[in-house]
Amino acid sequence: MGLRKGGAGAVQAVASRSLSKAEEFAAVEFIPDVYGSYQELVDADNIDLVYNPLPNSLHAEWTIKCLKAGKPVLCEKPFTVTAAEAREVAAVSQDTGVPAVEAFMYRHHPQYEEARSLLDSGAIGPLHSLRLQFSHRLEDRSIVQADPALGGGVLMDLGCYCVNAARLLTRMEPTRVLGWEYRTNIDDTFVGILEFPGPLVAQFEASFLTAPRVGIELLGTKGRINIRRPWHSREAAEQLHLRTAEGTTVVGCAGDDCFRMEAADLAQAWSQKRGPRWGVDDAVKNMTILESLYLSAREARAVSLSP
Repeated sequence: MGLRKGGAGAVQAVASRSLSKAEEFAAVEFIPDVYGSYQELVDADNIDLVYNPLPNSLHAEWTIKCLKAGKPVLCEKPFTVTAAEAREVAAVSQDTGVPAVEAFMYRHHPQYEEARSLLDSGAIGPLHSLRLQFSHRLEDRSIVQADPALGGGVLMDLGCYCVNAARLLTRMEPTRVLGWEYRTNIDDTFVGILEFPGPLVAQFEASFLTAPRVGIELLGTKGRINIRRPWHSREAAEQLHLRTAEGTTVVGCAGDDCFRMEAADLAQAWSQKRGPRWGVDDAVKNMTILESLYLSAREARAVSLSP
């Protein structure tokens, strides 16, 4: 999709390999312009920014084409399918001076600022452990998420959120990772451990085989913080539960439209000639960790990451 000039969130055009499908979508969403190929949208002169929601295997190719055309890209997670591809996109972004951002909309929700504020205040003492969960049953095995040729798999689809949130909340990068997977044609369940300096450990589980389950628990020396619905995308307000020896405190957080916020951040960064809130280097780091987790699961060993 393309955002029109002067707009932080107004969709001007949609492209598809099938013109008829693009027209159908545009009619429902009231989108003015329609293109029957991705390249036509890349070449359009009335588009300032591009949102790339293509299958994972096409993220790098079309993000690079947009960057070379001078169009910033909000690229759906995961950023690419390999760390090498992510580094290639980052190199093009640096060479062209055009930003590319990984579209983790959840991290724009105000509850994360509130959680960090509680951690910084010492409300639960030093942070020692995180537990993260993102699972739901994947019934339809014909979709992109279940296709290994298109970069499918639960770590790429759901587990990437857990990895990203652990980095977001700790403000650190892991030094070592350990992964385990249950695999059919894709990884259907993935369990990972991220070791951070501290010592600080994050444990996560992502699965396409279980009933829906989400949540983040932050454990410190004096208590814990529960984020009940961590992957928010809409304007719903949220509550954090702070549990200490003194009892449980419910901390209210305002809501906002996270999709709007991530698009607005990139649009404003581009128009103001500043970096976005999370730049392309953040996406490279996340992809490097995902790749290391796959390596760990495949070789049944812990994998160290370079500082």
